[in-house]
Amino acid sequence: MQLDALNKEGCEQIFQEKASGTKSERHELSAMQQILRKGDVIYIYKLDRLGRSLKHLLELASDFEKKGVGLVSLNDHIDTTTAQGRLIFNIFASLSEFERDLIRERTKSGLEAARARGRKGGRSRGLSKEAERTAMLAQTLYNERTLGVDAIAKELLISKMTLYKYLRHRGVKIHGKE
Repeated sequence: MQLDALNKEGCEQIFQEKASGTKSERHELSAMQQILRKGDVIYIYKLDRLGRSLKHLLELASDFEKKGVGLVSLNDHIDTTTAQGRLIFNIFASLSEFERDLIRERTKSGLEAARARGRKGGRSRGLSKEAERTAMLAQTLYNERTLGVDAIAKELLISKMTLYKYLRHRGVKIHGKE
């Protein structure tokens, strides 16, 4: 659907990421940015297809503007090559930032109200029953000294970092460390 819309607009070159748009390395985006020239117009199907986040999208739009490159979002009906399009883009960005700030304020107020009523947030301290059993088994295997740390972690299906966390939780002295 996206490709059809871009082809219908007559796009000369289409860049498609193979990985998720939330990934920090976006090879196709980088390739596109390297060939941009003043007067180019970037067509995208929807704004969320370009930026990983609102902040990233705003940074990209700012970079495009500095280079004299326009941005057209077909589905959002935004065209930054026009004064109205730039205004709408900036209004959308401001509204998104406002919404994010409201959520942050509501969350903070909610946590403060809960604390005032004596409630505490966050994870409970300690380990779950299952994790406690795994920690006991980790301690036994570690103290036997027949398996190395990598082998114990693999055997218990946990990472080495979790293994060390469990051992510290059980008060085990780590060989060669403490």
